[in-house]
Amino acid sequence: MQVNETLSEGLKREFQISVPAADIEAKVDARLEDLKGKVKLNGFRPGKVPAGHLKRLYGRSVAAETVDELIRSTNTQIFTERNLKLATEPKITMPTEEKEVEDILSGKADLKYTVAVEVVPPIELADFKSFEVEKPVADVSDADVDESIKRVADANRAFTEKAEGAKAESGDRVVVAFKGTIDGVAFEGGTGEDIPVQIGSNTFIPGFEDQLVGIAAGETRTLKVTFPTNYASDTLAGKAAEFETTASKIESPVDTAIDDEFAKSLGLESLDKLKEAARERLVAEFAGATRQRVKRHLLDRLDETHKFDAPPSLVEEEFKLMWNSIQQEMASSGKTFADEDTTEEAAQEEYRKIADRRVRLGLVLSEIGEKNKISVTDDEISRAVIERARSMPGREKEVWDFYRSNPQALAQLRAPIYEDKVVDFILELAKVTEKKVSKEDLYKDEDEKAA
Repeated sequence: MQVNETLSEGLKREFQISVPAADIEAKVDARLEDLKGKVKLNGFRPGKVPAGHLKRLYGRSVAAETVDELIRSTNTQIFTERNLKLATEPKITMPTEEKEVEDILSGKADLKYTVAVEVVPPIELADFKSFEVEKPVADVSDADVDESIKRVADANRAFTEKAEGAKAESGDRVVVAFKGTIDGVAFEGGTGEDIPVQIGSNTFIPGFEDQLVGIAAGETRTLKVTFPTNYASDTLAGKAAEFETTASKIESPVDTAIDDEFAKSLGLESLDKLKEAARERLVAEFAGATRQRVKRHLLDRLDETHKFDAPPSLVEEEFKLMWNSIQQEMASSGKTFADEDTTEEAAQEEYRKIADRRVRLGLVLSEIGEKNKISVTDDEISRAVIERARSMPGREKEVWDFYRSNPQALAQLRAPIYEDKVVDFILELAKVTEKKVSKEDLYKDEDEKAA
């Protein structure tokens, strides 16, 4: 076998390989000899089929299998000997002319092909013991607990009917009947009876609730709205519509007494138990926010300390995924690049930078995990599947079966678990310093802090 490296440019490598016909023929004969003791043919006793007859029957298919196997094993040998870590699947270029292919399979010509790959560059890992990481920590105050419970109370408060002739205000609930039309024609799903609409809840089409301000029971109004471009129904998305709307009842919200009875209505023994539950939930939420901030800072530090050229194909693949998502989002929202105070070219440049960062960080995390034998266990994957199933009550078996039969979905579960384990490994080595912060600072966006 001869191997010539014909290209070594950046992260691109290309090799030209030649395998002698005699080597291929020897392997084909060995496979046919093995087949001889297994195949059953009419007129021949097991193991007594003449080699020539077997070759006539199976020679071409066995030769094709042998060539495939030779290419795989040869490529593996080449990459292993040169210590190349592949970023992409090898691109193999074989002879295409029918006579050339036939000569190779019949043992009359050497196998000659080229293999092109893109490789991962060597990554020199930083000394993680030199990392200094600030860990923002916020305490849950009694005021935070009270505020949390009040939000629950507001979401569960009752309404009482207003006096005759009263006008609807923001926050009131209006019981309405409506008939919707587009260009004067009624459309499916455009009518409703005894529908409660809370003004300011933003649960109806934009503009619908606002136009109910000042309406009284028994009054009829024509509300003019436009369906959002990302509306669930394609036939209605972006269309202007009119709703002839009649109010039958105006109700105002009643403040909910936050006491033991309220706690019992939520399935808890007392107000104290409700406060305990609220505090536990907030502690978990604050811890999650702290974790995200620490992880973000750590990834920034990894980005700063690991500068290398990322494989262009991986960056391009990541960019395309991101850009397709951006285009779909903009199309559904009806926004343009001008609305975002940028241009398509500038946005593409920015997202290519983000794609490059993501690929480099992914390679760095993978290198850290590989060198320190960090892996995700089957038990950890199973727990992740169980958690996902629990989040969809009534569909647990469906979720479990989906992941069990979908390796790609399992891989998507594995990736964040692996990333978190690598992050934890680095944090064990780094110097982590806690810093007390307010709840507002804990949740403040990094861009806001920099402004």
